[in-house]
Amino acid sequence: MLINASVYLPFPRSLVYATYRDNLLDLVGQMHNVKSVKLKSRQEQGAVVQQTYVWHGKSDIPGMMQAFISQDLLTWDDFATWKNDEFVTDWRIQPHAFSEAIVWTGQDRYLESGNGTKIESKGELRIDPHRLQGVPSFFSGQVSHIAEEVLAKQAEPNFLEMSRCVKAYLEKTQGSRP
Repeated sequence: MLINASVYLPFPRSLVYATYRDNLLDLVGQMHNVKSVKLKSRQEQGAVVQQTYVWHGKSDIPGMMQAFISQDLLTWDDFATWKNDEFVTDWRIQPHAFSEAIVWTGQDRYLESGNGTKIESKGELRIDPHRLQGVPSFFSGQVSHIAEEVLAKQAEPNFLEMSRCVKAYLEKTQGSRP
């Protein structure tokens, strides 16, 4: 499953990029689908910043799937490599449930656009139904499909909501931009 989203923010690229990278914990409290986020690690080496966050999301898991899909699917580690010279973030999401079966990677690019910044987020989510431990093989295809839907349903809305939070934060701290 491919996940693509883009937004425009009327602020300079360096400011938008730094806000996403450095102020995440100030922003996520306003997001509806997020219970909490905790910074697990941060390392800076030259123009590269590596961060790991643990996210706890909110979403409804269909009743019949609750026996196979736990709330752990809504808890994930977010591994991000911020390449400051390129204004690019490479990321990998590792859900705490079905971690052996899920591969979710992508990249966010911060592009100058007029007087502001266009952020393009592209990612791919793959779930291998044959590697879903604890799920009967005859049911694994359906469980993997629903798990993809639950995760994908959060991805784009969370990206857009985070962008709204960044915009509100920057308007508050920097003043409105035309």
